[in-house]
Amino acid sequence: MKLVQITPVGGSRLYSAMVKKEAGIRKQRAGAFSRVGAKTANQATWKHVRFKGRIKLKREPSEAVTARVSSADWQLLSAFVGWVDRHFGDQVQNMTIEYR
Repeated sequence: MKLVQITPVGGSRLYSAMVKKEAGIRKQRAGAFSRVGAKTANQATWKHVRFKGRIKLKREPSEAVTARVSSADWQLLSAFVGWVDRHFGDQVQNMTIEYR
């Protein structure tokens, strides 16, 4: 499992923006990531269309986003980091990856 901690610039609401972006992409066409499981406040579980595994997103009280990437395949982590960089690169202060 890999733990990705994303700190937004200036306390912006990055988690909400990420969930809205994924939903918007899904409405227009089939995107790479899709939300699975029950909808709960401040948490989401995503899967990738091509790579096995799950990403569990969680909003922290400090508006940081924690993503637990559960996959033996490195490509899921790479796809998630690339997605965040493409869509929210200007809103991210730093991104830390911890291997467990």
